[in-house]
Amino acid sequence: MTSTPHHPDLRSQLETLTTEAFRPELAEIDQLPTLDIARLMNGEDTSVPAAVAERLPAIAAAIDAVAVRMARGGRLVYAGAGTAGRLGVLDASECPPTFNTAPGQVVGLIAGGPDAMVTSVEGAEDSPELARADLDALALTADDTVVGVSASGRTPYAVGAVEYARSLGALTVGLACNRGSALAAAAEHGIEVVTGPELLTGSTRLKAGTAQKLVLNMLSTITMIRLGKTYGNLMVDVRASNEKLRARSRRIVALATGAADDEIERALTATDGEVKHAILVLLADVDGPTAARLLTESGGHLRAALAGAHG
Repeated sequence: MTSTPHHPDLRSQLETLTTEAFRPELAEIDQLPTLDIARLMNGEDTSVPAAVAERLPAIAAAIDAVAVRMARGGRLVYAGAGTAGRLGVLDASECPPTFNTAPGQVVGLIAGGPDAMVTSVEGAEDSPELARADLDALALTADDTVVGVSASGRTPYAVGAVEYARSLGALTVGLACNRGSALAAAAEHGIEVVTGPELLTGSTRLKAGTAQKLVLNMLSTITMIRLGKTYGNLMVDVRASNEKLRARSRRIVALATGAADDEIERALTATDGEVKHAILVLLADVDGPTAARLLTESGGHLRAALAGAHG
């Protein structure tokens, strides 16, 4: 049998991580009634938002830096393995329908590729070379942002992605759930949300995964708010790709304008179903082509386009 000399090192590394810590007081958890286990889990989960709250200034600073680059045409790229990778892919895949982002504007990279979304790809997370290859396929530029995501903060794929992206001049963010992580140290913006030991020892899809989901929600949503993808708290760039979203489009136009249903239908018809354009048609009393021109001139920001129309 061939020995793998790094295993003892890795074990000692894991033993220093709070996300891997063993909790003796939960050693009999399997003997408890189901409702008691559910109460324990629920109690654990309540600590996650507070852990995120401690890192809000770092999260906000990262968002502002991302928005500047995306406004110049840059992309937002998440890179992670396992649960962290899946959460990045999830966040990226939700941006086109929610914010009408272009394909490839927000990208989720997972170690091992698409198959790793549903099955474990052995060894993929241990390869910084794989991360470099995945980023090379995107032809990264200095306007792009790479967000490495890893609960432990030591996953070679995530750390490798951030180190390589930074060497190319891209903006880098490292999201981890342990203090003093290699990932946060490697990134220009390090965000360490310390969620502590898990209910099941080392099962970082639990509290750590929840924390990552909350932070990724903020990164994408607030960046899109900064980019003018919303009007107030309305998703005015929503893509009406099914009946539910078409109904939502009408409702958004109604909430933004207070217009009657027949006026809303006329405006959406005149703008080929574009919610933002339809709102401008109604609020500024302009035609479809003028609305399109005003929005182009304002970089897609509806408030600025309205000001331009009334100016």
